Amino acid sequence: PPVSRWVITFLTLATEKGRKYVFPCFSSETPVNNVVQDPRTGRVYLGAVNAIYQLDSSLSLEVKAETGPKKDRRSCIPPIHTNCDDPKDMNNTNKLLLVNPSNDSLIVCGSVYRGICSLVSLRNISDEIYYSDNKGEKTYVASIEDSVSVVAVMSSIVIEEPSKRTKQNFTVFVVGKGYGSQDSLKLISTRILQNYGEWVVFESVIDASAVQSIPFVSKYLHDFRYTFKDHGFIYFLFSRTMGENDNKNFTFVSRLCEQDSGYYSYTELQLNCGSRYRKAQAGFVASPGKELARSMTETGQYGSVLSWDKVLFLVASTDEDNPESALCMFPLSKINEKILEITSACYSDSGKINGNYAPPGLCGGDFLPSPLASKPEFALKAEPVYTRKGLLTAVAVAVENDNTIAFLGSSNVLYGSLPHKGSKLSIYMQLDWGNIGMITKVRVQSCHLKNDCQSCVALKDPYCGWCVMEGRCTRRSDCRRAEEKNGWLWSPNQQCVKIVSFHPPNLSCKKTQQVDINIPSLPSISPSDQLLCRFGTSETKAVMISSRVTCIQSPNPAAIPPTPEHEGFSFKEPSATFLVGKKEEDPSYLSSSPLSTCLALPRFRVSAREGVCERICGAGVRRIQECLSEEAYYSHFPLICHPANPPFPVSAVTLYNCSQGREDCSLCKNADPKYNCVWCSKKNACVYSGLCDFREPQQCPDPKITDIIPRYGPLKGGIAITIKGSNLGIHREDIKSISVAGVPCVHQPERYAVSTRYVVCQIGPVDPSSRYTGTVEVELEGGRRGSSSVYFTYRDPQPTSITPVRGPKAGGTVITISGKDLHTSSLEDILITVGGVVCEVGGRKIVVTGSGFDLIQEASIKVNISAEGTSHSDPVEVCVQGFCNDTQLEFLSPEVHIEHDSPAYRTFLHLDNMVVELKPFHYHPNPTFSIFKLQGQGFSKAMTAKEAQAFVGDVPCVVNTLQDDKLFLDPPNRAPTARAKAGINVLPPLQVKFGNGEWLVGSVHYERKYEVPLPIIIPAVIVPMLLIVTISVYCYRRKSQQAEREYEKVKHQLENLEESVRDRCKKEFTDLMIEMEDHTNDISEGRIPFLDYKNYTDRVFFLPSKDGANDVMITGKLDIPESRRAVVTQALNQFSNLLNSKTFLINFIRTLEARSDFNARAKVYFASLLTVALHGKLEYYTDIMRTLLLSLMEDYVRSKNPKLMLRRSETVVERMLCNWMSICLYQFLKDTAGEPLYKLFRAIKHQIEKGPVDAQVKKAKYTLNDTGLLGDDVEYSVLTLQVLVLGEGPDITPVKVLNCDTISQVKEKIIDQVYKNLPYSQRPKVDSVTLEWRPGSTGQILSDLDVTSQKEGRWRHINTLAHYNVRDNATLVLSRVRHTQQSYDQAQESHEERNALLDDDKVFHLVRPMDELEEMKSNRSSLKDKSMTKAITEIYLTRLLSVKGTLQQFVDDFFRSVLSLGVPPAVKYFFDFLDEQALKHDNVDEETIHIWKTNSLPLRFWVNILKNPHFIFDVHTTEVIDASLSVIAQTFMDACTKSEHKLSRDSPSNKLLYAKEISTYKKMVDEYYKGIREMVSVSDQDMNTHLAEVSRAHTDRLNTQVALHQLYQYASKYYDGIITSLDEDPAAQSKQLTLRLQQIAAVLENKVTDL
Repeated sequence: PPVSRWVITFLTLATEKGRKYVFPCFSSETPVNNVVQDPRTGRVYLGAVNAIYQLDSSLSLEVKAETGPKKDRRSCIPPIHTNCDDPKDMNNTNKLLLVNPSNDSLIVCGSVYRGICSLVSLRNISDEIYYSDNKGEKTYVASIEDSVSVVAVMSSIVIEEPSKRTKQNFTVFVVGKGYGSQDSLKLISTRILQNYGEWVVFESVIDASAVQSIPFVSKYLHDFRYTFKDHGFIYFLFSRTMGENDNKNFTFVSRLCEQDSGYYSYTELQLNCGSRYRKAQAGFVASPGKELARSMTETGQYGSVLSWDKVLFLVASTDEDNPESALCMFPLSKINEKILEITSACYSDSGKINGNYAPPGLCGGDFLPSPLASKPEFALKAEPVYTRKGLLTAVAVAVENDNTIAFLGSSNVLYGSLPHKGSKLSIYMQLDWGNIGMITKVRVQSCHLKNDCQSCVALKDPYCGWCVMEGRCTRRSDCRRAEEKNGWLWSPNQQCVKIVSFHPPNLSCKKTQQVDINIPSLPSISPSDQLLCRFGTSETKAVMISSRVTCIQSPNPAAIPPTPEHEGFSFKEPSATFLVGKKEEDPSYLSSSPLSTCLALPRFRVSAREGVCERICGAGVRRIQECLSEEAYYSHFPLICHPANPPFPVSAVTLYNCSQGREDCSLCKNADPKYNCVWCSKKNACVYSGLCDFREPQQCPDPKITDIIPRYGPLKGGIAITIKGSNLGIHREDIKSISVAGVPCVHQPERYAVSTRYVVCQIGPVDPSSRYTGTVEVELEGGRRGSSSVYFTYRDPQPTSITPVRGPKAGGTVITISGKDLHTSSLEDILITVGGVVCEVGGRKIVVTGSGFDLIQEASIKVNISAEGTSHSDPVEVCVQGFCNDTQLEFLSPEVHIEHDSPAYRTFLHLDNMVVELKPFHYHPNPTFSIFKLQGQGFSKAMTAKEAQAFVGDVPCVVNTLQDDKLFLDPPNRAPTARAKAGINVLPPLQVKFGNGEWLVGSVHYERKYEVPLPIIIPAVIVPMLLIVTISVYCYRRKSQQAEREYEKVKHQLENLEESVRDRCKKEFTDLMIEMEDHTNDISEGRIPFLDYKNYTDRVFFLPSKDGANDVMITGKLDIPESRRAVVTQALNQFSNLLNSKTFLINFIRTLEARSDFNARAKVYFASLLTVALHGKLEYYTDIMRTLLLSLMEDYVRSKNPKLMLRRSETVVERMLCNWMSICLYQFLKDTAGEPLYKLFRAIKHQIEKGPVDAQVKKAKYTLNDTGLLGDDVEYSVLTLQVLVLGEGPDITPVKVLNCDTISQVKEKIIDQVYKNLPYSQRPKVDSVTLEWRPGSTGQILSDLDVTSQKEGRWRHINTLAHYNVRDNATLVLSRVRHTQQSYDQAQESHEERNALLDDDKVFHLVRPMDELEEMKSNRSSLKDKSMTKAITEIYLTRLLSVKGTLQQFVDDFFRSVLSLGVPPAVKYFFDFLDEQALKHDNVDEETIHIWKTNSLPLRFWVNILKNPHFIFDVHTTEVIDASLSVIAQTFMDACTKSEHKLSRDSPSNKLLYAKEISTYKKMVDEYYKGIREMVSVSDQDMNTHLAEVSRAHTDRLNTQVALHQLYQYASKYYDGIITSLDEDPAAQSKQLTLRLQQIAAVLENKVTDL
């Protein structure tokens, strides 16, 4: 907590006799931030800036531990020595001190290193028990921001261990903190204090986004002030703003169950302290005491309050520059009652509170922007009991004598008040305190300093009272007879023992008699007490009857002084003093005197001479006027004065030095305006406005650059440099441009702060033709420029050698890299990699490669066969002397006896004491052979062909091929010498050896060769041979001449074809580029018709559904009666709350997926509905998706098919991932990839429309898809039509069309050209316009079919422009169809006429399909004709090359934008998730990870967008365009696969078309994936912040209520299964999820359920 909440004071009090009572105090060298005390030992612990102190109960120093300054930077991630470039000394402000009595430790958290904590010993804080800075974000507890408060309370949590079926209790501390710019996201977290499982010390063991700052970042600012525990609950008191544009603070108390393992019980309740005091400053919980409890009950606003109840005392302030403060009281019973009322309404009363429905968002859940009861309509209200001007920041409460005392502290004063006296309280104590580095142990009362009753009661101190029988001012507990009536007179009652009257009132001075004195407040007198009456110097005994004291007699007349002469007779009333005491004791007369010393502590003195304060400033004295007021205060600077006469006023003093920390103009202008600091150009300094004679300049001087860090960077750029200097602007927007060595440097505004006096930017690549060295220039708003005096140089490091060159495999060796220009870039920009070790296992001889094997003394391989024994090889003696290669070990695998394949065998490599398991390494059964054939099984499982050996007799055979069931050998050419046995020749045996195993397969029989006489052989062979050769030569020469002629002919044809294709590509590409210039200009003018976010998500999520554009999620129309709409809306809000319960949602999804009738289409639709319903909490949606993905991954890995994961959308989570990618990449599409994709779409559309397109068969002359290629040569010509749009002015629009276009195609081209500046959805449709040709005085309506349409047999030709004989430059009129009754009748007639024309006819456009009769004739045609037809058709495939070459640049641009122009954070985040999970599974290799990434991003998002451009653009696509886009999409997928594509003549034309480019694209994909892996990780905090921003920006426009309604239809359909699943889940039972679903069903289905 801030220092202002602690009474840190130093007081010196003195008695009238000069005796000084110096209270125990301690002074710190730096400001104190936190103070805690160990109640068991009384030790006090101080958390200060850069130090913590251990004091004894008397505040004497025992131990001091230094905690700073530390080398750190706010943007750096611990550990600093490895992850931070140029760290600076930073003060370590103590953020949290917490006593942990369970193990006598103190939890210490500071502001450096992202708020990491440590554990130190309570006995000696210099003994560190635990500290680690390398555990990552999960252990960041506190905040690095000075303005962010941190509170915590010790607790415990019970964790179940399912494996042991036991529960274990752990000590934890629960932390509440606000959100700083670099902090952990968790607003409230439970931190463990020991390592357990995967948890480490200080890690948050509960993860619930309801108490994370994700939904509040940039919208709410939390300020935690107090935390406490009561009856199993933990409470937090905090204030927060209500939105981005509303900076008003409101106070909340939140509550959660101490043993809640998921924060499901987390609720919030707004507290209103009056109507103005909205910002909580401090809190304290205590029992109210008897008197206050009675008073609170009597007021009626608190209900019934008992003295032992707990009350939250809240100090709150107004949101003003001059704040006012108030004290309010809230009984805990009232807080709990209010929370219970609202939660009961949410979960049990169908959302009704006091008979009325709770507003949407009131009832909370696991993941809601508004947790339970946090709405202002249901705030708990209390009126202030005390108000005061100024800012109160501390409160403590004590009960004394059944009365309650509240101590209220500000930054400079401590007040004491009595809360039960009403709203107008008097202050009984005001104390000024000293500097913020001091702590003093101050008595809360000073009763003993008052020596008489009047001065005692004048204190109005509830701790003090006049002890009548002892005659002293004491606490009630110190007065022995305080319990007797009137024995102790309480100070605030302002009552002393007082003589009311005498009887008789007058008495003659000559007479002596008994005198009665009426004293109502006199205590009862015991027999041991003595009463005396004193008249002047005369004393007499007295007795007491009731409240009257009787003096036995009046004083002796002789003791009365005589009347002075010349003054006449007078009577003086005697002054009676009543004395009470013991008989054996003399009464003590005590007198008091006010403190007459005016004391000033160091640095200040008070002068009563002129009523001013004087501050000692070096050698001079500066006078501060008007610093004193009527009362004494505690101040940051001690001014303590109690003058005797006259009363001297003392007040708080605030001093501010404008020049301190404001060394330049920018820093000066950034100072708080209330201090009136200005930049004085004459003095060149920041001074108080009254001390400068010149007006402050509007703009600061030109920026001055003093240093650049680093001064060297790589040629390709990409690193951040820090530019230091002065006058570098006041706001980040002031930086207009930065250049480094003439190269633009991109400013990083998020790292700009005027207080740091530096600017950070990212350099770009240097042009090889430019200079590599130059200055840094910064341009500010207004044209001010600054240039550095130091130079920046572009260069690349050149390493030349490393030392040492080898080390042990276990690592730990420090290597030194030498070279040139290694001092390039910053430490955080450098990445050094050392190659890894590859272990390749193959066959019987096991070779292990690596390094450092000459260090090993003994190596062996051991196979773990079973629990009973181990089989191992003989140890390998490694030869140190003369060992030629220390990188390789060879073993013979151990022999094991195995009957069948078994995964139970595990193989271990033992290198001295180092043991490594060899994976993958398997034993397989020995092979088996067939006697009659060289066949069997199990040949190749554990052996290669090179290792296998075969022998025929003693002669080895060559093993050609080794398959699992076949062995192919090359036997010796001649039979080996047979072995004779008992005089009998034996056939040579065939023997096979696999390692140590030998198998005798059988014998080999060589056939005998029969010899024929040579004279017979020669004529029989040579004569026929000569005859054959002669005939062959003749035939060959004839055929070769014919083939040569054919070859030359074909070669000439191919050359002409190649030249033709080349010329066509060049011409058409030129034409396309000219045409695309218009589109490029449109794009540069921002005319890309991007869909807004809602339409984009509607089309991506729901357009592929069975209802298409008419889906209810797109139309947003629900058929709900008006009378039930409010009820249904409320119930849907309740259902939304239910979906935000992770327990319910997981059960819901798994129940649906278990049903066989929940098919793939339903899963896709359900996932899309869920995406819309949870869009308001995308971080929760992401959490659900991760949970389901982990489960899916386990299933695939367990089934040994991990490569199949994410290939298809067979589960809900796979579609959820697709939608998640679509959401996260929308902005990337708009900013980066959208433009090249739109250009590609326009280029394809333009190229297709340049040639004929058959409107019926959907084939085109120019396309990328061979199946959509128009195979016939269609004659056509290009026409330019002059189009006049009726009713839209006289302008004529020229439109290019083809004379073979149908009328509908002509209309489409005209509409595209005339309305090119409008998105497609705003253009007129083809059916809504008519086209009229006016060749002369009369006009003719053009249509696709009319009575003039030509017929060919039963086929009718669709009309074209050529049919109507429309010429070039003809004028056509386009008019819209008016929907009148007449036009409707005409349309009906036209429709009927069209139907009549088509009754018996079939229609075609360019290519007429064959009739059945023609098909029969075709089937009877010769094979030669068919092959001729096929050859002719394939000639047209060259058009594919032509179109491909024309579009190649646009395809390349799109691929480049996707694969190299930046990586969206969502992609990096998800790819890291896949990499992280892959490491946890042994059977997931790099290829599998590559497949996962491909299936999750290119397959699920880019291919979908590429094939459906209308998902992101407001455009119209056709089947012909889709066909070409599909080819490019398939090419993209081929590029993303790891497998090589083996092409052949039979490969599809689409594969052949991009065969050359695919290898290039593959490299791009590999580099893309590699680059993503090497990027800086995207933390959960950054990802969730991005998702929260998307939710905030777009959720309001989505059809969330419709999605909830549609989702409920699934809940209704599978209602029984969901109920059963919830009933079987203990977590669901504890949250009453079944009951909540039943209540929702009762409302939505308007039926009564069995509740």
